[in-house]
Amino acid sequence: MARLTSSALTQRAARVRVVALDVDGVLTDGRLYFGTRGESLKAFDVRDGFGIRLLRDVGIDVAIVTGRSSGIVAARARDLGIERVMQGQRDKRASLRRLLTETGATERECAYMGDDWPDLPALGIVGFAATVADAPDEVKRRVHWVAPSPGGRGAVRDLARMLLRAQGRFEAILQSALQAGATEFAHG
Repeated sequence: MARLTSSALTQRAARVRVVALDVDGVLTDGRLYFGTRGESLKAFDVRDGFGIRLLRDVGIDVAIVTGRSSGIVAARARDLGIERVMQGQRDKRASLRRLLTETGATERECAYMGDDWPDLPALGIVGFAATVADAPDEVKRRVHWVAPSPGGRGAVRDLARMLLRAQGRFEAILQSALQAGATEFAHG
């Protein structure tokens, strides 16, 4: 994809109603931890979770579209209030199209954040294609926007901030948090 002007990027971000996220390499740093009994663990960053909460609080639908299947992902999605969880999806473009049918959103109104080659078909159809700072160059060259943070270390929070600013919602949300904090501090 050709690099967009700041204005064109903001216009794309302002239309987003649905955000779909890959897991490994986006919501996590991409490392997989396996115990001796075959149990697996993944680490999630609370900053990314807060970014998801901010998106959901303003009515942006957040979904997970991932090639792997894991009870850990289902548990994290429940924790964040994400209802649309599509695991074991080898064809992410087809999965994304099903998601759009379910939500009633168009491709132009969808953002997708992926980090590697299996995400390229999905990244190619959305109105706002995003990736993480540590994605391969082949992916970075094919998206509209690259987060300043690496996967699993705040990239989703960066995406939330970018979308909320483009939609003119960021300052109001920040002011609301500041007011709530001042009230808590005064009564704490």
